[in-house]
Parts: sequence; C-alpha cells; structure tokens
Amino acid sequence: MKLLISVVNSDDAHPLIDALMAEGYRATMISTTGGFLREGNATLLIGVADENVQDVLKIIQENCHTRTQWVNPLPPTVESGELYMPTPIEVPVGGAVVFMLNVERFEKY
Repeated sequence: MKLLISVVNSDDAHPLIDALMAEGYRATMISTTGGFLREGNATLLIGVADENVQDVLKIIQENCHTRTQWVNPLPPTVESGELYMPTPIEVPVGGAVVFMLNVERFEKY
C-alpha cells in the first residue's frame, strides 16, 4: 500500500476529488498555502493499493493542469521616500506535485 501526498492548485482540487471518487478512490483534502505566490493550494492524502498507483497518478495528471499567471513580485525592503514600481512577471502555476510513501501498516475502524 502507498500513501500519495499530492499538492495541487486550489482550482484543480475539487475536480480532482470528484474524478477520484468516480473511480472509487478516497482522498482527504487539506487547505494549504504555497510559499512562492502565497496563494491557495490543496494537499490531498490518498491511500492506494500498490496495483492501483498508476491509475491514481493518471487521474491526477488528467485533472491538474499547468497554466501561467501574471503576478507582481513581492517588494524588497525599501527605505522611506524610495519609490518601488513592481513589474508584473509571468509564472507557471497549477499542475501537481506527488510524494509517494510506503505504508507499513493500515487500519480502518
């Protein structure tokens, strides 16, 4: 058995959970915040049998899409009286990062 920890964009989280549930997989979603853009993410915990890992990874890949977004970079520390004019930059957002852990023991009550 494996525990998949998948960090996805908030916009992709609910469609992903719906797709997982439609195929009979369960997931627990935790709302998280990314460090770079400080925007909402979702971290999904998915317990899956070894033989179903590739199926779940395919579902994640089909439902989590990379896209670009224009953002203003965080301002540097400026002295009073200085003018800081941020230039928006285009950054990739979305997609998914998946960590796969071996599960030594699983119990359900």
